[in-house]
Amino acid sequence: MKALWRAAMLVAALMVGVAEARTVRWAASGDPNTMDPHSQNVGTVTMVLQQIYDALISRNPQLGLEPGLATAWRQEEPTRWRFTLRPNVRFHEGEAFTSDDVVFSITRALQPTSNFGIFVDTIDRAVAVDPLTVDIITKAPDPILPNKLASVFMMSRSWSERNNAARPQNTRQREEMFTVRNTNGTGAFRLQSREPDVRTVLARNPDWWGWQVPANNGNVTEIIFRPIASDATRVAALLSNEIDFVIDPPLQDLARLRNAQGLRVLEGPEVRTIFLAMDVARDELLYSDVRGRNPLRDIRVRRALYHAIDIQAIHRTIMRNQSVVTGTLFPEQVQGYSREEDVRLPYDQARARALLTEAGYPNGFEITLDCSNNRYINDEQICQAIVAMWARVGIRARLNAMPLGPFFAKIQRDDTSLYMLGWGVPTLDALYSFQSLLATRNGAQGDGIWNYGRYSNPQMDALIQRMKTETGEARNATIREALRLYREDVPHIPLHHQMIPWAVRGNITIPHMANNQPYFRWAVVN
Repeated sequence: MKALWRAAMLVAALMVGVAEARTVRWAASGDPNTMDPHSQNVGTVTMVLQQIYDALISRNPQLGLEPGLATAWRQEEPTRWRFTLRPNVRFHEGEAFTSDDVVFSITRALQPTSNFGIFVDTIDRAVAVDPLTVDIITKAPDPILPNKLASVFMMSRSWSERNNAARPQNTRQREEMFTVRNTNGTGAFRLQSREPDVRTVLARNPDWWGWQVPANNGNVTEIIFRPIASDATRVAALLSNEIDFVIDPPLQDLARLRNAQGLRVLEGPEVRTIFLAMDVARDELLYSDVRGRNPLRDIRVRRALYHAIDIQAIHRTIMRNQSVVTGTLFPEQVQGYSREEDVRLPYDQARARALLTEAGYPNGFEITLDCSNNRYINDEQICQAIVAMWARVGIRARLNAMPLGPFFAKIQRDDTSLYMLGWGVPTLDALYSFQSLLATRNGAQGDGIWNYGRYSNPQMDALIQRMKTETGEARNATIREALRLYREDVPHIPLHHQMIPWAVRGNITIPHMANNQPYFRWAVVN
């Protein structure tokens, strides 16, 4: 009789579990190219890994800072910050989270193969004070260190060392290592299965410390992520109920999705700027018919390329008015934005042709534009339009469009003459963009880490160094001066800030985030 009762109770428990199961089937155009939490600082990777890993400091739905694996932090001295760690936290494979793991994770993010150096560049070392206290010592005062650490995931030292992963994967060399396909975080979801470019399945971590925080009210028990490169296929899967959530619906289908029964379109600005970057370092370009010199080193040529782009046409036709045209480096949500410096060079084909003639290229020249075709909204179509616009002033550009994996690998090898990039600002501070994209690459952690055009200007470098330590109005003035130099020197050709629509089934509630990262710990399925 007792055995029958136990069996009945087991069936009842299983039935309750089934009734409470909440699966979200999620799709995007691109797939993460690694599961290593310090290898690739790109949105397609972090959008999955931030479900699995935690940082010392978290962000709320408004992107403000709040306690994460650290319950408190304070600046004890100008170059020493103390972090009090959350007790009773365990990694998914059972190891207790301690200060030793923080020291390891910070040290790992500082390694040469890390793409997260921009977040730890000022750190000299991390020191374990006791099992739940860590001091982080910086090389100079860093007023925005907490903003940076909100993007550095914490790993288990023992698990990493046991699996020969004490340093991050080298994605430039397409290195294969354990952390490419395996994870062990402290986060809200565990990696259940991983088939690159096919399917990634995450299961709810019932032991996550964050479920005790009232704001983390999500009821999702399983996330099935599917990369679907084709826009038409992705939309068809949503309309046919194969998937529940698309993070990058094509703009041309938004009206249809808004009117579709059982679907909602969530919209808002993203903290991401789309721009063109140019090789201004080589004496001769890799992919051009110009021999013996580099036309992109001539500011007249850079300005000619800029003048030749009809950005309003791109905004109206390709972006369907779902963009914010810009002439600057980052959007207004970022600390340091200046409306006075957000001014574009005007669209002027005659001026473009005149500048090319002045620079010694009256008949233009050939060049190759590298572009992703599944990373940013209508990325390939934007590049196609720009190639056509340049042709009208004599620039014969060949478009080389490819998926995001090989695209990032290519530009990270400096194997490019001209490329389009989208840049988000997870710290919400101007330094992140200036230091990553415009600082001279000098081997220092973070300086020029994404500067694949190898722009180098001593005046810009001096301003960036000042941004690292200044505070208050002095720092704001430095940022404004750097934005003015950016506008005048044309190291990039800015295009627009993205607007980000999400398409989601009507029974799912999830905050629409300006960093374009879905946080399923806040998602509720009714």
